[in-house]
Amino acid sequence: MGVDAERHRHTWEYARVAELVDARDLKSLDQKSCGFDSRLAHHSLFMKQQKKHNTLKHYGSAFLDWLTEKWYLARYRNVRFLQRRPHRSFRRTRRRDYRRSLRLPGYIAFTHYVNRVLWKSKGLFLSMIILYALIIIFLGIITSQSTYDSIGKLVSESLGKIFDGGVGQLLNAGMLTFSSLAIDTTSLRAEQGVMLALLVLMTWLTAVWLLREILLGLKPKLRDGLYNATAPLISTSVVLLILLIQLSPVGIMALAYSALVSVHILTEGFGMMLFGLLAASVLTLVLYWVTSTIIALVVVALPGMYPLRAIQAASDLVVGRRLRIMLRIVWAFVYSSAIWCVVMVSLVLLERGLSSKLKWLESVPIVPFAGAFMMALLFVWLAAYIYLLYRKVVADDAKPA
Repeated sequence: MGVDAERHRHTWEYARVAELVDARDLKSLDQKSCGFDSRLAHHSLFMKQQKKHNTLKHYGSAFLDWLTEKWYLARYRNVRFLQRRPHRSFRRTRRRDYRRSLRLPGYIAFTHYVNRVLWKSKGLFLSMIILYALIIIFLGIITSQSTYDSIGKLVSESLGKIFDGGVGQLLNAGMLTFSSLAIDTTSLRAEQGVMLALLVLMTWLTAVWLLREILLGLKPKLRDGLYNATAPLISTSVVLLILLIQLSPVGIMALAYSALVSVHILTEGFGMMLFGLLAASVLTLVLYWVTSTIIALVVVALPGMYPLRAIQAASDLVVGRRLRIMLRIVWAFVYSSAIWCVVMVSLVLLERGLSSKLKWLESVPIVPFAGAFMMALLFVWLAAYIYLLYRKVVADDAKPA
């Protein structure tokens, strides 16, 4: 009977405390009143006072109070989450409820803005690009010379037959050049794969750190960026791992395509069309999903930021404007890929023409070294584009509808 009486006394006192609390007390919490804030704050204080009087006979009552506190905490987090999200499950979201402003320059204008920011500190970023290009060459993570030779031969034959139906061959050369941008990870040793992952993270973090310092009006040095940018290396790796998990549907579709081709199911046009529509739908949904995670790669680079908190903050930033941010990121990848193809195809053709006159050039891997430089250049440019896009999104501090 004593335990039951004590439990009823606790319940009555808790209800009385929640009733007497005024919403003005929430100013100390810096939170918007949502119906549970006052109860949560004062119940926590009440629990701390009761812990001083816990004995063996009061364990049951203390456990009940602990469950009550956890329940109110879960309800508080749920209400706060719903305040930040205009969408509800299995309900139609009207446009007026999710519209959110996003003041950005046009696609071309914003691209020129990114180029101007990098050009103002061209010496700093050029030294960074050269450093990482030399590391790529030193590790042997470059496309072989034979691949570029086949590209040059295919392009030369296509240009010679362009008026005789050689357009398809020219497109094949472009696709082959674009595919050379992706490193064949199957040919890499285990230690090369680890070094490649660390190199990608280092390039990303260094570019973000340097841009943050430049936009603050400072004049950082590359040495400072290399030493200070790696502080959030582990947290960034966690966010990158989450990004790879989110991209897993694309890998599943690639495996399904290989399996269906091996059994000759996709040899006919109708089956290929259906699979192409399915693959395009999956790719679009995955890109829509990973938009916030890509922004989280920038947020997690902030000092003292945790991975899951960065993902939550990035989700709050993109809610109501995810599609517009996704299209900007897609534009950045398309633009950089086009620059890669134009520069590398032109360089391959130039090297092929000079090698016919200067035989000693055939033994010099000029094109693979230039490919390593272009790889470092475009990755730094992509990091700058995404970081400056993040700054524009943060500058537009419109609240979710």
